[in-house]
This record gives sequence, C-alpha cells and structure tokens, in this order.
Amino acid sequence: MTNAGASDARDRDADGRARNARPRDGLGRPLPYGTQGVPRQPEGVVRTPDETVAEAQALLAAGRPFHAHEVFEDAWKSGPEDERALWRGLAQLAVGLTHAARGNAVGGARLLRRGAGAVAAWEKARGEDRPYGMDLAGLARWARELAQRVEQGAGPVDPVAEAPRLGWGELH
Repeated sequence: MTNAGASDARDRDADGRARNARPRDGLGRPLPYGTQGVPRQPEGVVRTPDETVAEAQALLAAGRPFHAHEVFEDAWKSGPEDERALWRGLAQLAVGLTHAARGNAVGGARLLRRGAGAVAAWEKARGEDRPYGMDLAGLARWARELAQRVEQGAGPVDPVAEAPRLGWGELH
C-alpha cells in the first residue's frame, strides 16, 4: 500500500525530485518553513569562468561558502571536461569551509584537504598555477592550514574571516 498523502506533502517536482524550496540560512542549513532565509543560488546556471570566479568570490566574502560551492558546482557540471576536476576541487574547498563554519570539524577538515589535493593535482597536471586569475597554490595552502586549525579544536569558524581570496596576492 502506498502512502500517497505523505508524498503529496513533500516538496517535489513533477518527476519526484526534491525541489529544496525550504528556506536556508547563510550556511545552507534548512530553516523552518515560513522563516525568512537568505536568497538561494539558482541551479544549473552556465557562467563564463571569470563570472564563476567573481560570483563565488563575492559569496565567499559575504560569508556564504555554501552558495559559493553551488556556483563552483555549476561550473564543474557545465564546463569543459578538462576543467571539471578544478571546479570540483574548488567546490570541495567551499563546502569544507561551510562544514567548518557549521562546527563539523571532521567533515570540514576532510573536504578542505580533499579540495586542496584536487586543485594542487589539477595545477600540476596542467602546469597552470593561475587559471582565471586564481592562486591555486595559495588556495591549497589556505585549505590545509584551515583544516589543521579546525582539527585542533578551533570550533566553528567565522566564514567571513576565514574566506579565501581566490586571486593572486589576496589570500589570508
């Protein structure tokens, strides 16, 4: 016996996929229905690489790494095959910062290190250290240092104070 009433109450599209319309806070955590959340990032947006970097940087600076991760995820899914590992690694850095800001030290450190490894590996394989003006070596260093501090009990981190600067010479 199916429980059609329960599925009708869920927030799903016509194909049954979750729509995630529940309001969220600045770190992507769900809020109670009816609560004012922060604006969501539209999904599936195709941006130029420079637009991706600029939008993600603005979101990081505003303390919204979860939303920056969604921007990087769009680039990872829509970009050229040979850049997908780069954008995926950047998305992992942003979601690692998200977890660290939520107080999830284990998950935050793990994702920060995974993202650092991914961008460093992409840089090494491609021989490009500044794609689209980003300082990949600096980002990897920032992520590893933050991961270590989080593991040592830094507690939830301030996502604004800890946000990386994606461009050369702009990192913490």
